[in-house]
Amino acid sequence: MEETGAGAEPEPGSGAEPEPGQGAELRRNPTHTDALASGCPSLTTQQLQENVRVVKRRHRPERLMFEIPSARIIDQVLSKHVVYQVVLMRSGRFDSRRVSVERRYSDFSRLHHALQREFRDELEDLVLPPKLLSRNFCPHVIAERRVALQDYMSEVSRVRCVSRCGLFPAFFTEQEQRRGHALLRAGQFEAARQQLQEVLVMEEKLLPWQSATLLVPTLSALAVCHRDLEEPEHAHDAALRALPAVRRYGLKRHRAALLSLLVDVGYELGRPVAQFQEELSRLRDAERGGVSSCSLKELVVQEFI
Repeated sequence: MEETGAGAEPEPGSGAEPEPGQGAELRRNPTHTDALASGCPSLTTQQLQENVRVVKRRHRPERLMFEIPSARIIDQVLSKHVVYQVVLMRSGRFDSRRVSVERRYSDFSRLHHALQREFRDELEDLVLPPKLLSRNFCPHVIAERRVALQDYMSEVSRVRCVSRCGLFPAFFTEQEQRRGHALLRAGQFEAARQQLQEVLVMEEKLLPWQSATLLVPTLSALAVCHRDLEEPEHAHDAALRALPAVRRYGLKRHRAALLSLLVDVGYELGRPVAQFQEELSRLRDAERGGVSSCSLKELVVQEFI
C-alpha cells in the first residue's frame, strides 16, 4: 500500500452525501445558494458558475475506480511470479490520496471464485481473465493481462452486492492487516503503526459501501501501537474514533476494551473520564460477567492470526 491519512467516518451508503467541507462552503455563501435557487439577477457570472459547481459536487454520486498502472516480476529462489499494482480511487469527489496494493493473479482468482460462490446469479456474465500455462512473463502478455484485470475490477465493483460485501474490502486489506498485526505481536510497534495506517487509508476509501465496523479492528490496533509508542493523544483519538461504530453495532468485547483504554489514557492526559467509567460499569453490570475483562492489546493480538 501507499500513502497514509485519516478521514471522517461516513455512515454506510453515504456515497452521495455532501463532501466534508461542502456544508461549510454552503454556509459561508448562503445567499449565493439561495440566489441560485431563486434566479436572483444580482450575482455575477463568476458567482453563478461557482454556485453551479457547488450544487453539482453536492449531488454527484460516488463510485469506486480502479487502475492497474504497472506490474513487476518477483523472481525468488523457489518461485517466480508477477504482482500487479492495484490503485483504488473514488470518483464524484476530489481524491488526492492514491493508495495501492500489490496482488498476484492467484489473489484475483480467489476473489473471483469466492464471489461466484456467494453471488452466482448476479455474476454469471462476469469472466475473470483466464490463467495462462505459458508465456506468463512475456512483457506483452503481462501488459495485456494488466489491462484485462483492470477491466475486471471495474466491472465487479459496479455490482452493488459485491461492493457492499465483506469479501471486497478483504481483497484490498487482509494481507496488510495480517502483516501489521504480526508486527504488533512481535513488538515492532512503529512498523506496525505504519502498516496499519496504510490499511486505514484503504478502508476509508471503501467505507461508503461498507459497515462502519470495517475500521474498528484497524483503529483498535492503531490505538495499541500508539499506546506502546507513548503517544497517548493519538491512542486516545484512535480509540475514540472506533467507539461509535462499536456502540452502534453491539461489539461488546471491543466496547469494554476501548472504554478501559480511554479511561486509562484519559487519566494520563488529564481529560474527563467519568462518562467512560460510567458506561463501562453499566456495560459490565448488564452483562453480569459476560463481558471479557481483557485489555484492548490482549484483544488485538488475537486477531488476524
